[in-house]
Amino acid sequence: MMFFFVLLARIFQAITFYIYRVTTILQAFWVLYRLPESKVQAFLDSYAIYDHDWKNQKEMIAEMGEGYYETVQRKLVDYYSVVNYLCAIGDVEKMYIPPAIDLSVSIIENQVLFERRMAKDLGLDASKNVLDIGCGRGRVAAHMAKLSGATVTGFNIDETQLDSGRKNAARNGLKNLTFQFGDVNAIPFAFPDAHFDNIYHVQVFSLAKDLPLLFNELYRLLKPGGKFACLDYVLKDAYNPSNPHHGDLLKRTKPLLGAIGSPTVEEYAGGLARAGFNILVSEDASAGGHQAPLIDKAHVWYTSLGLWVQRLVRWGVLPRHFQTLFERLSDGGDAFCEADKLGLLTTSWYIVAQKPLA
Repeated sequence: MMFFFVLLARIFQAITFYIYRVTTILQAFWVLYRLPESKVQAFLDSYAIYDHDWKNQKEMIAEMGEGYYETVQRKLVDYYSVVNYLCAIGDVEKMYIPPAIDLSVSIIENQVLFERRMAKDLGLDASKNVLDIGCGRGRVAAHMAKLSGATVTGFNIDETQLDSGRKNAARNGLKNLTFQFGDVNAIPFAFPDAHFDNIYHVQVFSLAKDLPLLFNELYRLLKPGGKFACLDYVLKDAYNPSNPHHGDLLKRTKPLLGAIGSPTVEEYAGGLARAGFNILVSEDASAGGHQAPLIDKAHVWYTSLGLWVQRLVRWGVLPRHFQTLFERLSDGGDAFCEADKLGLLTTSWYIVAQKPLA
C-alpha cells in the first residue's frame, strides 16, 4: 500500500512539473513574440560588453567614457530582461549549466543534484538567514527555501526577473522567500554587519568589477562561522593567453556565458582566503572535470529549436526577430564545448568558504 502512495505521489509530482514547464515555455514564447524592435535591438547591442574584461578598464573608458559602468549596468539589464525568457524555453530556466554530476539524467536534474549538495554543504535549515546574490528568476532561491525552510533573500539587477521570482514564490506559498533590487557592484550592500548565516551565488561574479572588494563585503555580511558557497566560471591552468586558438575560444564563449571578467582559480579562492575566509572546498564539481555532455545537450536543444524557428519565420507564423534572437543565443555553443573539453575553462568550479568564529 505504501508503495502505491509513493508511486502516486511521484506521478503527481511529474505531472505538476510538466504542467509548470509547458506553462513557462508558452509564457516565454508569448513575451518574446510581443517583444518590440527597440528591445530586440537593445538585447543584441548588449553583447558588446562581453568583448571587454574588467582588467582592461582603460579600454572600457576609451569606448564608453568615464561613466562606463552606467553603460555596462544598462546593457546588463537589456541582456537579462530578454535572455531570461530565452533560457526559460529550454532546460536552463535557472540560467546556468550545472556540474555534470549524473549523465544519465537531464540538465534540470543535475541542477537539482548540485543545489542539494550546496544546501547540505552550507548547512541550511529553517533557522538560517540566507542571501542569494544575482538570483535571476529566483528559481534556485525557491528550491533552497523549499528544501531547507531557510529564510532566503534574493537580489538582482533586473526587475523583470525579480517580478518573475516574486510571482513564483507566491504561487508556491514560499513566505520565507523575498526579493529585492541589488547590484553586485554597489558596495556596501544595504544590509547590516553579520546579518546572514549563509551567502551563495551561481555563476554571477564575472559581473563583479572588483572581486577583492566584493569578498571583503561578503566577509562583513556573514556572521562568525557563517559559510559562503558558489558555483562559477573560471579560467583553468590549461588556458594560455598567448595561444591564439585559446583566445578565440574564450572570446566566442564569454557572450554565451554572459561573462565580463574571467578570474582564475587562484584569483577566486585565493582572494577569498586573503579576505579572511577559510577555504573548505575548491574544486571542479563536474565528474571527470568536464561539463561538455551537458553543454552539448543544451546546444543541441537550442540549435534544433532554432531550425524550427527558422521554418516558422519563413512560413510567417513567427516574427523575424525570433530567428535573430535564437541565432544570437546559440552562437558560441560549439566554442564553449571545445574549451571545456580542452580544460581551458569551466562554469562548474565550486567553492565553499567559512568566516572564522573569531
